[in-house]
Amino acid sequence: MHVRGSIPRRSTIKEDLDARFRASLVAYFLRRTGSPQEAEDLTQETFVRLIGSNTFEDAQTPHAFVFRVASNLLRDRARSATRLQRFPPLLIDALPNPDFEPKLVEGLDPERVLIARENLSEVLACLDELGERTKSIFILFRLEGMKQKGIAAIYGISHSTVEKHVMAAVLHLAKRFRTIR
Repeated sequence: MHVRGSIPRRSTIKEDLDARFRASLVAYFLRRTGSPQEAEDLTQETFVRLIGSNTFEDAQTPHAFVFRVASNLLRDRARSATRLQRFPPLLIDALPNPDFEPKLVEGLDPERVLIARENLSEVLACLDELGERTKSIFILFRLEGMKQKGIAAIYGISHSTVEKHVMAAVLHLAKRFRTIR
């Protein structure tokens, strides 16, 4: 390949690999894949892996090393193909229900926004009946998505006390809104 101690240029390494191994690699891959394009792609990928390898230059038998890399590359491709066969991609357009109409965002018409604001105001007013601490703990947990451990640390209370505040708020809301409806 090159004289030890000198820094090889990548183009020189590529040219050397190409001259020494291209024909035999293409033939190797062609026998196994049956596709000339696939054989060329795999040959190029083998060269990329060899150039990026730290151990290729020190290999005692470069020919065996090259074909071990080629064999591993074929195995990797086969695994990928098997994975794709097991879990094929599902396209939304290919769904069986012709009436299916994908909606990525719900409509935010003015009436819906107004109803949501009124419901939120009702819930917050109901929580005011419980006291500031229970209201704050419930909002942090349910609306802000904070973990109960974090809430306990903020208030300097135990985890079970936080659970009790959350449950008290949930029960209060459940009772209040069952009687309204």
